[in-house]
Amino acid sequence: MDSIDAVNLALLAARVWVGAVMLIHGWNHVKALRAGPGMANWLTGLGLSHGKLQALMLTWAEVGVGPLLVLGVLTPLAYGGAASLMLVAWITNHRDKGFFITARPTEGWEYVATLVVLSLALGALGPGEWAIDDAIDLWTYGNPARSLAVAAIVGLGGTAAYLLAFWRPRRASS
Repeated sequence: MDSIDAVNLALLAARVWVGAVMLIHGWNHVKALRAGPGMANWLTGLGLSHGKLQALMLTWAEVGVGPLLVLGVLTPLAYGGAASLMLVAWITNHRDKGFFITARPTEGWEYVATLVVLSLALGALGPGEWAIDDAIDLWTYGNPARSLAVAAIVGLGGTAAYLLAFWRPRRASS
């Protein structure tokens, strides 16, 4: 295997893994939506307005980003979307609960932070040559500055816009 194939294999594995994580996470939310208003109520409890809308947007964003990454379609945009989803989770739910997500009941932030950093870093690398983006010249491998700019604008800019529009964190009573 030459070095180009090794890079393409690594990018394919990373895309498929992050995409599968997002898709499965989203599918789990589909099941939660069908079970009743619990997820919407939980999101409202985090300070997000319009809990039912947030539950739908979160679920379908995860379900949509997953296949885009697996197939390598609009890859930097999809990585930016994954980063934004996880960054919103970090800020609204995990930020003040410590590092370890496994230290129940704290739900720490290392898992979501890892997906944010990984998505932005992989977004900079683009889809690789083994992706639909590359096959149809939609997004070619090899322009990391442009790819990172797109992933960061979607990931960081999307998070900021979303939180400004929908998040009203509750203040601790004194």
